[in-house]
Amino acid sequence: MSDSFVRRFLFDGLDIRGAIVHLGDAWQQMQFDRNYQPTVAQLLGETAAVTALIAGQLKQPGRLTLQLRGNGPVQLLVMDCNEQLQMRGMARSNPVVLPAPVPTLLGAEQGGQLMMSLDMPDARQPYQSFVPMVGDSIAAIFEHYLEQSEQQPSRLFATAGRQAAACLFLQKMPQADQHDADGWARISQLASTVKPAELLELDVETLLTRLFHEDMATHGLRLYDALPVTYHCPEDREKVGDMIRAIGRQDAETILAEHGEILIRDDICNRDYHFSAADVAALFEATASKALH
Repeated sequence: MSDSFVRRFLFDGLDIRGAIVHLGDAWQQMQFDRNYQPTVAQLLGETAAVTALIAGQLKQPGRLTLQLRGNGPVQLLVMDCNEQLQMRGMARSNPVVLPAPVPTLLGAEQGGQLMMSLDMPDARQPYQSFVPMVGDSIAAIFEHYLEQSEQQPSRLFATAGRQAAACLFLQKMPQADQHDADGWARISQLASTVKPAELLELDVETLLTRLFHEDMATHGLRLYDALPVTYHCPEDREKVGDMIRAIGRQDAETILAEHGEILIRDDICNRDYHFSAADVAALFEATASKALH
């Protein structure tokens, strides 16, 4: 099994569902050649784990984008993930970011926002929602968001280090109180004892048994197959060429005259695209040739 996955579970006798996300290689690839400071990397890793969790619930083709944007030392955390759990992401921050409360780091008090965008192939435009960042951690911010959007009590615990990022999610379903009036409070309390090292290092079965062994024995726990998560940031020179065509030949040649080349920076994939005068000429000649035919 890949070491980057989403694994859902259900307490059959309690009507409480949940999921565990673990990102290993996918998270390490996302950090490659980025030189993120530890504080920034932790915030981005936790956001990555939560994004995989939410994207794992997509029932049809689509692309989920989550952005935490504000005026703090960390100005932007962005994650992009499709229904196949192919993901990419990046952070933008000050050159030096010292440890501080998460709301301060993200500028939550100065109007920072969480934006969620869902782009479906057959939709005219993406669905977007903007909500304030409410909570003192990445997990708390998204826990609040999920409770608001899904109208069900939820708990979320997230952590990240250099090698891995992980989260544990629980949600109370409509019939939970009829099954066991104390069930949600008990499971939530047990989950809150989880330690960051346990989330990062234990396999799913061991972690669930350590946290919920009595309820697993009494009420039964259904554990679903793992959904693999991959880092996906392929080079797309053709798409970048379309961007140059869109600005028109005259403007493209003006940029070439000033800079000697056209440089397009792809921040989210950490890649530069260089187009020489010959490359640009070939782009527009190909366009003209298509138009003639």
